[in-house]
Amino acid sequence: MPEYLAKVSCEDSGIRLDLFILRFSRENKLGLSRTSIQKMIVGKMVKLSGSSDLKPHQKVKTGDEVEIAPAEKKQPVIAAEDIPLEIVYEDDDLAVINKPVGLVVHPAPGNYEHTLVNALLHYFSSLSDINPKRPGIVHRLDKETSGLMVVIKNNETHLDMARQFEKHSIERKYVAVVKGVMSFDENIIEASIGRHPVKREKMAVGFSEKNRYAKTYYRTLRRGRDISLLELRPFTGRTHQLRVHLAFIGHPIIGDDKYGRRQGFGRMFLHAQEIGFVHPRTKKLLRFSSVIPREFNDLFKQ
Repeated sequence: MPEYLAKVSCEDSGIRLDLFILRFSRENKLGLSRTSIQKMIVGKMVKLSGSSDLKPHQKVKTGDEVEIAPAEKKQPVIAAEDIPLEIVYEDDDLAVINKPVGLVVHPAPGNYEHTLVNALLHYFSSLSDINPKRPGIVHRLDKETSGLMVVIKNNETHLDMARQFEKHSIERKYVAVVKGVMSFDENIIEASIGRHPVKREKMAVGFSEKNRYAKTYYRTLRRGRDISLLELRPFTGRTHQLRVHLAFIGHPIIGDDKYGRRQGFGRMFLHAQEIGFVHPRTKKLLRFSSVIPREFNDLFKQ
């Protein structure tokens, strides 16, 4: 983070140094908390009129100059890893891979190893770096969702594909095994989705202004004793959309421990079976399909 210089005005004269910096942070959207500011002052990352021997509680006065130089956080290096990967298609601009169940797509705090990105760095010599923390990633699948994903090799292709996803022009088809016997052969679920009001790590159907419109088509492919196999086509791309919509209508995906129950199943039974898009360079429509995992059909033999 760069160094900042703030001058104390008459209005701020007499307030604590940490509170002055907190106001400055909020006005300039630096994202500093009061606790982090106090640590910066004690750690001599703040200067008041040239001096860094300061206390958080000392007062500032009109005309004082406060220099703020937060220490830059070192980003962990994302290492290439030889993780088995099924590449369905590849050219100079992009690739399509069949992500296995259980593989996290990109690194995050506390988890910088054994992700799809680690595997991509091993298999491909170049990846888009518009988001350096997620090289090659323009969309994602949940850890417990298997199936087809597009991987991007350069920034020009990344921007074009990002626009296609934003316009919802990407053709996507999923299959899922859900709890219960479906009443309809096909239907459309239209219900807005937003952050759960209490359990913030979850999404939920709701009707506040913050919620976003979401629409999902489903078709029943097979019915079992107390389960159904569905084809799913999302018209929108909200976080956990398919999982939330199916749970909302009373048919949670089998093995979904966030919106249903794991119940001893080894995976969540959701698979991205098909994807179609216009190739950014050739402008040709490409479509790819994968086989429904064997364990999906095995559930109907029980």
